[in-house]
Amino acid sequence: MDQYLPILLMLVLGALFAGLSFAGSKLLAPRQKPSAQKVAPYECGIVPSREPPSRFPVRFYLVAMIFIIFDIEVIFLYPWAVVFRQLRAFGLVEVLVFAAVVLVAFMYLVSNGALQWGPARRLEPGIPARTSESTITRVPSEPGAPGQAA
Repeated sequence: MDQYLPILLMLVLGALFAGLSFAGSKLLAPRQKPSAQKVAPYECGIVPSREPPSRFPVRFYLVAMIFIIFDIEVIFLYPWAVVFRQLRAFGLVEVLVFAAVVLVAFMYLVSNGALQWGPARRLEPGIPARTSESTITRVPSEPGAPGQAA
């Protein structure tokens, strides 16, 4: 039981900290609802002329994913570089597999348009839609051709 005492103590301290944080927030929070001026968006002293969009574009999240992917890669490459000589071929293969996984994730994000910040482009058809009239060429038949009535 003595081995579990530090874990139990940390759980109790964590629950106590969370409870005291919520209670302190409730006690110190303002009692009245904020005015319309308080909840209005503020951008460098400029009064907004239109409502902000309700959702961030997906590209915002894709760029955040790129940041996280490369941040994690750098975090794991530093310790690998320190012990590179001791790991030898095994370490090289492992880091190449890791880099390949990161590259696949990066290619997925790029294919979803993570690095395209301009307006969305719409594809315009280069040729008209195919129909039986545009696909089949009608050749006038010659009299006396096989399969023709003379």
